[in-house]
Amino acid sequence: MDIFEVEQKETVSREEAAARLRKIADMLSQHNDLEFERNGMHFTVHVPDEVQLKLELEIESDEREFEIELKW
Repeated sequence: MDIFEVEQKETVSREEAAARLRKIADMLSQHNDLEFERNGMHFTVHVPDEVQLKLELEIESDEREFEIELKW
């Protein structure tokens, strides 16, 4: 089984994070595709009408983590 993964981690403002989430939500609701560009390469992934949505919140003494996962 081939595995292809693109991962990017960076520090951004809360407002920038919200703007990126809005852009992803707009792509899902309007175009049925997710589009990404990394290192000069362009990726388009078709998203079906139904997906599995997972929300996860982890609270530790010195760190918080909130994950949003879509799977199909």
